[in-house]
Amino acid sequence: MDIVVRAAVVFLVLWLAIRVSGKREVAQLSAFDMIMVVTLGDLVAQGVVQEDYSLSAATLAVSTFCLLSLLLAWMHYRFPRSRPLLSGRARVVVRDGEPVLDVLSSERVTIEDVHEAAREKGIRSLRDIELCVLEVDGGFSFFTKERSSADDGAQSS
Repeated sequence: MDIVVRAAVVFLVLWLAIRVSGKREVAQLSAFDMIMVVTLGDLVAQGVVQEDYSLSAATLAVSTFCLLSLLLAWMHYRFPRSRPLLSGRARVVVRDGEPVLDVLSSERVTIEDVHEAAREKGIRSLRDIELCVLEVDGGFSFFTKERSSADDGAQSS
C-alpha cells in the first residue's frame, strides 16, 4: 500500500510541476529537456518504489500512475467545469495584429515565439493576424485577417 500512496503523491507533484511550468515549455521540449525527463523518470521511480525493485512493485507503481491518468481523463470528460483546472485554457496572445503583452508575460511566451510560429504558418507580419491563440497543448492557432476585394485590386494595379 505504501507504493500506491507514494506513486499517487509523485503523480500529483509531477502533474502540478507540468501545469506550473507553462504550455510552451511542455510543447517545446529540446533534446536536453528529453534527457532531463528520462533522468527525472528514473529518480521518480526510485522515489516511488524505494529500493524495492521487484516486478510487483514496478507493476503496482505503473498501474497507480495509469489509474490516476485515467481518473483525470474521466474527470476531464465528466466534469467540463474542471477542464481549466486540469488542462488549462486557451489564451489570446495577439488580437487585431497587436500582442496582448500581459497574457504573453503570464504565459511566459515571448513575442519571438509568436513570430516564429507565425512564420511556420506562412504569416509574415503580426498585422496580418486577427487572432492568435495559445492552445492548452502549447501550440498556436492563427486566424488571419481576410483581405477585401478592394485590397486585392489595389495590389494588382
